[in-house]
Amino acid sequence: MEINKQHFFLKLIPPRPTFAMDMTQDERNIMMQHVAYWTELMNRNIAIVFGPVMDPNGVYGIGVVEVNSEEEVNVLIENDPANGLNKYEKFAMQAVTKSN
Repeated sequence: MEINKQHFFLKLIPPRPTFAMDMTQDERNIMMQHVAYWTELMNRNIAIVFGPVMDPNGVYGIGVVEVNSEEEVNVLIENDPANGLNKYEKFAMQAVTKSN
């Protein structure tokens, strides 16, 4: 990890608690684009981990990113095909990584 890198925890909140079980075909298409988007970020070593959390109260998504600035993470969120269908929360982290 470079000394100037910042980490953020992202929570993707679906439009309804049952979203993972009853999404429409249009919503499923958007979510497939979302997964492709985050897979590319992982391939570029920006996303450290991402995926659904199988919370019995309602599935939601999480991601941890390593970026140069908060502005960069804001752009990542804005460009996500699922942003708007879902809502994001973001939190700065003091991440401990394998390279620390």
